[in-house]
Amino acid sequence: MNQHLLPTLRLLGGDTFRSGEEIAQRLGVTRATVWNVMQEVQQLGLPVEKVRGQGYRLPHAPVWLDAAAIGTALGGHAARFHVDIHDEVASTNTVMLERAAAGAPSGSVVAAELQTGGRGRRGRTWLSGLGGALTFSLLWRFDQGPASLSGLSLVVGLACAKALAARGVQGVGVKWPNDLLCDGRKLAGILIELQGDALGPSAVVIGIGFNVRLAADIPAAVDQPVADIAGAGGSEDRNALLAAVLTELAMAIDAFLVGGFAAMADEFDRWHVLRGRDAVVSLPDGSRVEGRVTGTAADGALLVDTVTGVRRFHGGEVSVRASNGMATAGRDA
Repeated sequence: MNQHLLPTLRLLGGDTFRSGEEIAQRLGVTRATVWNVMQEVQQLGLPVEKVRGQGYRLPHAPVWLDAAAIGTALGGHAARFHVDIHDEVASTNTVMLERAAAGAPSGSVVAAELQTGGRGRRGRTWLSGLGGALTFSLLWRFDQGPASLSGLSLVVGLACAKALAARGVQGVGVKWPNDLLCDGRKLAGILIELQGDALGPSAVVIGIGFNVRLAADIPAAVDQPVADIAGAGGSEDRNALLAAVLTELAMAIDAFLVGGFAAMADEFDRWHVLRGRDAVVSLPDGSRVEGRVTGTAADGALLVDTVTGVRRFHGGEVSVRASNGMATAGRDA
C-alpha cells in the first residue's frame, strides 16, 4: 500500500472537497503523488467523488482506527488491553502469534486498517476492503492447557453477538462454531489459534473480522451470502465497536474461567441460529450427516439428532450448514 494513501484518505472525510493541490501541500508531496494515490484508492474500491474545480471527497468516509479513541471508549477496562494499530498487515493473527511467542502480555491487541492475507477457519481466506471491516487479533494467556479450553470459540462468538446487538445491529446470531450471522448472512468470522503445552500454560490468539461496510465487489468474491453492520442498522464507528467487543470478551472470558462453557451453554443456545433446525454436517472424509440441531453440550460439542440417535461434533473437524441454506433468523426471543 502506498505510504501516502491513508494520510490522504484521512483528509477526505465529510462534506468538504479538497483539491489535489491542497492535499499535496498538507502532506508535503507532489501533485503527481496525489494523483497516483487516488488511482490506488479507486483500485481498492473506495467510492471517491471527484468534481472539477473542487477536488476530491469520500462520501462514506470510514471512522479510521485510533488507539486513543479506543482507550477512551474502553473506560475502566482500558488497563486490561494494549492496542496496536497498523495501516496494513498480511494477517493480524500471524503478527499476534509471533508476538505471543516473543512474550507479549495477555490483553495485547493488533488491529489493521487493511489486511491483505487474512485467514479463516479450515484454510479459508478472509476478504475485507480498506476501511470497510474491523479486523483484529487479541492475545489471552491461560494457566490451563488447550484441552481445558473447550467451548472457548463459542464463548467468543457469544460475546461478539452481544456487543453487536447492544450497538444496534438487528437480527444477529451465532452459528456454531465460529460465525456471526445477520438474518442468515455472514457478518463476522472468528479464528482461534493456540500455543502452549498440553497441561498449560496456553497462549490463545483470537482473530475476529467484522464486515462494517462491504465494498461493492466483495459479495461476489465469496462463496456464501454476506451482510454488513451498516446494512443491519449498526453504527460504523469502528473504534467504539472494537472497545465494545473487547469489553464483552473480557467479561465473557472471566466467566468462562469460573464456570467453563457449561455455565454459558444455555445462553449460547438462545443466540444459536441453528438450534432446533435441520442441518447438514460435512465430515473430513467427505461424508455428510443430516439431522436436527438440539443444542450444544457442556464441552461445546454440537448435538445433532440423527436417524441413529444424537451425535456429537466438534468444531475442528466439521462444517455445518442449515439444510435449507442459511435463511435463518437471529437469536430466539
